[in-house]
Amino acid sequence: MNADQQSLQAFRPADVCRALLAALEASEGRRKKRKRDQTPDAIGLAVKRDLLEHVVQDDPDADGFEGWLMSYSHNCQGVYSSGAASAMARAVLDEWRLAHSMGDFKAWLDRGAPSDDADTASHRDASTATER
Repeated sequence: MNADQQSLQAFRPADVCRALLAALEASEGRRKKRKRDQTPDAIGLAVKRDLLEHVVQDDPDADGFEGWLMSYSHNCQGVYSSGAASAMARAVLDEWRLAHSMGDFKAWLDRGAPSDDADTASHRDASTATER
């Protein structure tokens, strides 16, 4: 097994989800720039953020991650619609698999999922705070 394969094997679901949380922050910058009703976007991002935070907190094993996601989506009924939770669970599973199959995606996650939108949002938030 080469070093890249060993690195992928050691990459736990919580590691991927921690990096995806950073990427989610960047998407907030893009979402705020849109000139339309943001409510559906905000709801979807809240569902995904909650799921990612639970993965980081629970730190499920890689071998049982798919089952953990499906269990999570079934157990959070009442908080979110089961369809929304299931859709996000499938999306996170796809991103988990992508991190294992695409070296560039994993490298981007390893770098903390940097984004120009996140930098712009941070600078804008900092300048707004100093103006107040």
